[in-house]
Amino acid sequence: MEHSAHSGQPPQDSGRRRTIPRLRWWIGGLLFASTVINYVDRQTLSLLAPFLKRDYHWTNTDYAAIVIAFRAAYSIGQTLCGRLMDRIGTKRGLTITVAWYSFVSLLTPLARGFYSFLGFRFLLGAAESGNWPAATKAVSEWFPKQERGLATALFDSGSSIGGAVAPFIVLWIYFRCGWRTAFIVPGLLGIPWLLAWSWLYHRPQEHPLIEDAERQMILSDTAEQEFPNRIRPSWRDLLQLRQTWGTIIARAFPDPVYFFIADWFPIYLVAKGISLKSGLIAVWIPFLAADLGNFFGGGMSGYLIKRGWSVGNARKALVVFGGIGVTLLIPTIFTVNLYLIALLFGLATFSYGAFTTIANVLPSDLFYSDSVASVSGFSGTGAAIGTIIVFLLAGKLSDARLSTGTHLFDPLMIIAGLIPFTGMILVLLLVRNTEATDRGLVRRV
Repeated sequence: MEHSAHSGQPPQDSGRRRTIPRLRWWIGGLLFASTVINYVDRQTLSLLAPFLKRDYHWTNTDYAAIVIAFRAAYSIGQTLCGRLMDRIGTKRGLTITVAWYSFVSLLTPLARGFYSFLGFRFLLGAAESGNWPAATKAVSEWFPKQERGLATALFDSGSSIGGAVAPFIVLWIYFRCGWRTAFIVPGLLGIPWLLAWSWLYHRPQEHPLIEDAERQMILSDTAEQEFPNRIRPSWRDLLQLRQTWGTIIARAFPDPVYFFIADWFPIYLVAKGISLKSGLIAVWIPFLAADLGNFFGGGMSGYLIKRGWSVGNARKALVVFGGIGVTLLIPTIFTVNLYLIALLFGLATFSYGAFTTIANVLPSDLFYSDSVASVSGFSGTGAAIGTIIVFLLAGKLSDARLSTGTHLFDPLMIIAGLIPFTGMILVLLLVRNTEATDRGLVRRV
């Protein structure tokens, strides 16, 4: 079967066997669903933070420590899980990831205070860290280069959709059943997903339900640049490549800004003098805008490739768009108008969405299948470390500036607008063809 898959020869019973047309997009849909569930689980704490802070008498520094516990585990887990995915494969790796974080979410109602919440968030961060490396690896296995951006946008947009729907699920449950039930229900969502994943996911080389034309199209593209007798690079080898560092920076600089918005936006609105109930109309806007930005970035870069642009130039065009657009966070310091704040955050997170889609697709653009998840894991670790730094600043600066009223978060918003712009410049400098490309260590872009 392996020989016939690679050679493009259909099996003898191909006219009678059951297939699923455009199977790769069904796979993409499952990756999207896993990311939605991942983010609903993740957002539960941030949405309940104003109430839990009140009930358990947490300061902003206390809350920051709990969130940092998640990010610390997520930081370590991204690199470890990335290498694990490259070794055990996408199917088993993502199965372990979703089962683990669903179980931890179900256990969170056992928390009784600051330290137990901190412990459960650490476990959740470790569990959820495998989602992006696994999904990126799946995209590299299932999609040709002109579709990778859109496929990456599809699964990455799950974070925005998950963040957008989470307030309506979590807060609705909280006001009726309390915070413990609000953690249990999201935890249950992983069970039907695991059943669907176990049935549908196989590599295209061996999938029994793929059409032969689709299999041939996928494999001809993924084998396009393979070098004979390649040796799988070690972590050390990968970290010596400027393309690896460009990929790391592409997530390490913009992602902390988005995670800051995701975890602190309700608190930010309250600091601006806007009640959470009246601000609920705006809470979902940054997530929806980022979702639209995901598809804009993936779709536009794919369109440019089809028009004859090189992969590298098409991706970099969207990096420039995203890096400039996120600076629109800075003008929010001048207003307390809910609708203007929502507009500026929406435009900034739309731009971020375009940027992060490119950041997530770069590992599959630049690296071969045996290294894609490892490099994706490196970039996720970089993003998590950057997020920890931003959250430390958020807790310390906001507690230190409590007397400044609606200007509580002004320094943070200026920093948040400038960090992705700096990352944009570094990505443009680092992601390019070099002698490592000629040696077959990375793909040509």
